[in-house]
Amino acid sequence: MVVSATSRPGGGRGSGDPGGPPPPAGGGRGRVTPRLWVRLRRLGLPYLLILPALVLELLVHLIPMVIGIGMSFIKLTQLYIRNWSAAPSAGWSNYHLAVDFNAPVGRALLHSFFVTILFTVITVALSWFFGVAGAVLMQGEFRGRGVLRALFLVPYALPVYAGVITWSFLLQRESGLVNHVLVDQLHLFGDKPFWLIGSNSFISIIVVSLWRWWPFAFLVLMAGLQNIPRDLYEASAIDGAGWMRQLRSVTLPMLRPVNQVLVLVLFLWTFNDFNTPYVLFGKTAPQEADLISIHIYQSSFVTWNFGTGSAMSVLLLLFLLLVTAVYLVITSRRRSDA
Repeated sequence: MVVSATSRPGGGRGSGDPGGPPPPAGGGRGRVTPRLWVRLRRLGLPYLLILPALVLELLVHLIPMVIGIGMSFIKLTQLYIRNWSAAPSAGWSNYHLAVDFNAPVGRALLHSFFVTILFTVITVALSWFFGVAGAVLMQGEFRGRGVLRALFLVPYALPVYAGVITWSFLLQRESGLVNHVLVDQLHLFGDKPFWLIGSNSFISIIVVSLWRWWPFAFLVLMAGLQNIPRDLYEASAIDGAGWMRQLRSVTLPMLRPVNQVLVLVLFLWTFNDFNTPYVLFGKTAPQEADLISIHIYQSSFVTWNFGTGSAMSVLLLLFLLLVTAVYLVITSRRRSDA
């Protein structure tokens, strides 16, 4: 018996048959909307997850920054600390006072600025040098390499206050371990020097900051060295390049993108560092180690002139933004030229 196409179940010409009728217009629109919704939900989920952290970051950084800028335009002293709205307007007088280098306040700020610049340049340069040296030496295979790497990272892992307070005990004149070793054991000095006051305080703050920051440079550079192909070193060795030649021609050029970010981060962190000088010297730092962060703190919380201190903070922010912008422009041009 011959069964016709029209009599068997599902045997008629449907939309999938070559000669069947075309699908109804707009029949697939009902399936597009759920897919689009799922795609949007999938793309928006990461942003939704980071939204609480983003809001907290804005609350912690943006609102205090806006309040600080507003404080720089009023005469906020201890007389008005309980009622800010009663503080008279200062206009640009706080800024004029900060940049008037013929007046005591301006001269002190300028001196602190130059001290901070010198301190930052020396600390960043030494931190980068020790970081490169440590990272290169730790690339070789030898017994105990993992232990040394862990020991090098201990200063970076320690809490700031614990490490700096330990250094303050070590640098004490009478009972400190530094003078005990240098004077009593090695006899390098005739008398025990002061390390936390006077001209030696600048050396002390550099040593402590170097101890804090060079492990970070070591960690970043060691991670950067992992991305350099070993074939480059093997090819340069075949061409007769020694260890120093490989460092100049292979290692440092390949680490240039890492160094560009590392130097900028170290500069910003070191220039803004407040914890190290505050814990090491207290509320009043010696003139030779009067870093700008502790100087602004003294101008605000010691003399109770929060308006002037806020103006100094805004000027510091503008300087760091300018340095960052110039640095990024220069490095981006060098990258495009290369």
